[in-house]
Amino acid sequence: MTADTTSFDYVIVGGGTAGLVVAARLSENPDYRVLVLEAGVDNSADPRVHIPALYSALAYTDADWGFSTEPQPGLNGRQIPVNQGKALGGSSSINARVFVPPTKTLVDAWETLGNQGWTWDALRPYLARAYTSPEVDKSLEKAMGIGEWTSRENDTPRGPIQTSFPGSASHPIREAWAETFKMNGLAMAHDPFLESSVGGFSCLASIDPATKERSNATTAYYHPNKNRENLCVLTSARVMKIDFDMALPPAPIRATAVQYEQDGELRTVAVAKEVILAAGAFQSPKVLELSGIGDAQLLAQHGIDVVQDLPGVGENLQDHVVSSISYRARDDLETLDALARQEPDAIGQAMQQYTSNRSGPLTSVGVYTYAYLSLPAQDQQQLRELLGSNPPPDESSSSSSSSGSQPPLARALHDIGEKMLLDPQTPSGAYLSIMSQAPRPDVPNSGYPADPAVPGKFFTIAAMLSHPFSRGSVHIQSRDPLVDPAIDPRYLSHPLDEEVLARHMLHIETIATSPPLARLLQQPLARRDPASHLAADLDAAKRYLRAKSTSMWHPAGSCAMMPRALGGVVDARLRVYGVSNLRVVDSSAIPLISTANLQATVYAFAERAADLIKETW
Repeated sequence: MTADTTSFDYVIVGGGTAGLVVAARLSENPDYRVLVLEAGVDNSADPRVHIPALYSALAYTDADWGFSTEPQPGLNGRQIPVNQGKALGGSSSINARVFVPPTKTLVDAWETLGNQGWTWDALRPYLARAYTSPEVDKSLEKAMGIGEWTSRENDTPRGPIQTSFPGSASHPIREAWAETFKMNGLAMAHDPFLESSVGGFSCLASIDPATKERSNATTAYYHPNKNRENLCVLTSARVMKIDFDMALPPAPIRATAVQYEQDGELRTVAVAKEVILAAGAFQSPKVLELSGIGDAQLLAQHGIDVVQDLPGVGENLQDHVVSSISYRARDDLETLDALARQEPDAIGQAMQQYTSNRSGPLTSVGVYTYAYLSLPAQDQQQLRELLGSNPPPDESSSSSSSSGSQPPLARALHDIGEKMLLDPQTPSGAYLSIMSQAPRPDVPNSGYPADPAVPGKFFTIAAMLSHPFSRGSVHIQSRDPLVDPAIDPRYLSHPLDEEVLARHMLHIETIATSPPLARLLQQPLARRDPASHLAADLDAAKRYLRAKSTSMWHPAGSCAMMPRALGGVVDARLRVYGVSNLRVVDSSAIPLISTANLQATVYAFAERAADLIKETW
């Protein structure tokens, strides 16, 4: 469809991970005219996008919004970079491609919050619809760390996203990782996409096994369908606001048009059926507030007329906070440290391998294995006591809780969090291995210095907090659409978060010293950062977290799917409360953050959102 069409059935705000999924599925019906407005460009031909190991070079480029948080008291006042994709495909074009599922307990908790029908059993078919599970030769299964799986998918998923077990099939980390967790009774018994709980496993990546290139929303959902006559995607089109018909009650409020800027001109496109917000956890609440939907007091401060008073817009922000420890590896272990140091000879050799036969270190980012773990039994009683000493506020209280939530929601989140934290079959932390040290570049306004790569080979284990109790916010700072929102995740603001993650950091040492994984590391263990020698000291772990933790770039929840009484923004069919034809379909609508990396969950969420929209029309 030509770009000069002035009216569409569906206008999708944001051509990122969720937006392109919904656009592809809605445009399957030739009677639906679908427009996607994306602020970035299609950069899928950029080698930094399609070559796996080069992804980090996209940070702070035109492909990245380059956001940073407000100073975080729980992290020594540091401002944390929260990179988000500003390109067709959104963050699926700049992320590290880790493709792991949520857990059943987590998704079932979405329904517990009042979202009827949002369960693992309902979501899992949409996970299967989104990706193709890689085939593995039987003779390689043990080396790949999946030889103990009693079952994989009976009917191999054949969705658009192509996945693989990244890197060399012969790399020893996978088998060593699997055997280490097996010896501790924590082997993942089957493909985690069937129904994951706790245990270690080899993880997938959204890397095409044939081409060894990134598989993302652009290549998988848009490019195969871009010639559809009823689908139009406009890039470099930045949405300013949504217009509404404010008919007098009982007629519902209705979205009528979307204003966007392109090529220096302000343009307007009319909407026949629905406006679909897919601008991400930082931008979807911003678009709502600029359009007059949000907390009436905040809108009044910025001189914005109120269309719908929804105080939950921009609240309930969650993110995974992560910290890591790097150990010196054996000299004969294959790592990516030479690339991390940007050694010219190593880069040249790697590029030659990649271009000639799609092999070598550029085919992955070095993340081969994962683990979903609950805390050891000895921690459970202490955590139970901490839960008792940090109850949610009474519902008669008008103040926010230490989690950042209002009392009714804080009670609901406390009850769910308690169940997840104390259930030995529900992970409270996610661990990943990285076949390299994790240097830190110089990040503007971060409050902490660069940590350049050093000589030697390293193996890194990182731990992230799967289910944070802390809740933050993201809100406009001006009625000017070009001004960045204020992002305040309030990392570790709830006392339990620091306690839980500190204990997971101490457990990293248990993993690193367990055979056979320990045989891949220099002995005695040598750490890249002396401060990471925590020596079973909980207070030292907490100090390390405050000084070193950062974001995993997994923001969610800021336009939460929850009952309006709990501060929800959209209902269980993802419709914005009080507006008849406006939905949110991205991670901002996910009420509780995924167990680990969000990518697979967002694809499944958007796939289901497309079906909900189709059912309506």
